[in-house]
Amino acid sequence: MTYEIMLVRVRPGSTLEETVERLGAGFDSEAEPAPLRLTAAQRAAWERIVSRVARDVGPVDTEEFRYGPTLETVGPPGRVQLDYCGDTATVEVAYCHAGPAARDLMERAYRIARIVEDESGLTGHDFEVDQPVRTGDPARAAARLSGVTDWVRQHVG
Repeated sequence: MTYEIMLVRVRPGSTLEETVERLGAGFDSEAEPAPLRLTAAQRAAWERIVSRVARDVGPVDTEEFRYGPTLETVGPPGRVQLDYCGDTATVEVAYCHAGPAARDLMERAYRIARIVEDESGLTGHDFEVDQPVRTGDPARAAARLSGVTDWVRQHVG
């Protein structure tokens, strides 16, 4: 289970909510996703994202999968994963961090999401705490991450 920040391309005349609804309506969890073929512009945006995250956030590993490229941060405070699909992206953090570690990790996740917004034109929203990435407070996200992690440790682990 992961904490997710969603990024989507909101087309003119549409709202973020309409865009997310449209994406959800077309999703079939049983269907095999078609292989992703990034456009030249999407590929260039991905390269800029990787370069900026490595420069501004820290070391990263990248890998290309059939369904899109993935970036993972390397080293402390923990792993943040970015899955990029051209018109959508997801920043994911595992629910296994609490307290100051959760704060540091969510600050990193928000920095990455903001870089994706800057370089790709996607719009990010953290539905876990219902706030836009651009103006959102990573401390709110960290409190949520920490709270869920603590709950899981007490009731599951």
